[in-house]
Amino acid sequence: MSASHKFLVPLAAMIGFLLVWEWIVWVNDWPNYKMASPSDLGPAFWKFRILFLEYGWDTLWRTVVGLGISVIVGVLLGMVMGLSRTSRDALYPLLVGFNAIPKATVVPVIALLLVGLDDLNTVLIAFLISFFPIAVSVSIGLSTLEPEYRDILRALGASKTTIFLKIALPKTLPEFFGALKIAVTLAFIGTNLMEIVEPHGKGLGHLFDSGKINADYPLMFAVLIALAFLGIVLYYIVVALEQIFAGWAERD
Repeated sequence: MSASHKFLVPLAAMIGFLLVWEWIVWVNDWPNYKMASPSDLGPAFWKFRILFLEYGWDTLWRTVVGLGISVIVGVLLGMVMGLSRTSRDALYPLLVGFNAIPKATVVPVIALLLVGLDDLNTVLIAFLISFFPIAVSVSIGLSTLEPEYRDILRALGASKTTIFLKIALPKTLPEFFGALKIAVTLAFIGTNLMEIVEPHGKGLGHLFDSGKINADYPLMFAVLIALAFLGIVLYYIVVALEQIFAGWAERD
């Protein structure tokens, strides 16, 4: 698949989505205080352009930091569970139980525990909501390593460390990057939940909440599009890293 094809197909899909959205609003004759259309978003972006830049950066860096911590913790947990059946049996129920708790109920608890530490609690909730798929994917990748590979390499004199570094760890890369693509969107969800629930005056979540309070639908939808844009940018950064480190696993 050519680079131009990879770029043009998603671009055409996004343009088609915006056209359908505009058509639905036009057909129903909805005013912008009921439902904003794509043509309403340009003026909203321009009017609040400074806030979008400032708050967009606040949301982005806190999301990236939370995602980075989730990668470190998720990989370490996944390695522990993937290499030890006892650890896997012990930790899986705890992780599944925690992940089953709606994060909208966890956000107020974190906000109360860390009152005044706006950046810390936002990064923390981004981490808590995004590390689970990474840990599970790495665990599955390591625990499903074919025993024939281990037996052959051990017969050839390879140590457990060599088997892990040369076979087990590379095998998990496709699963890891697949989970990381999911974790990117989850991290943004966590960041914006905290920004909306705790009114600390930072981030795109706060800007969305301001638009909701003032019934400014163009601003609210503009924030949603800005969040989608940031998510897409991070997603394609992950895709680029996947091509570098695990491009061998891709099939047309």
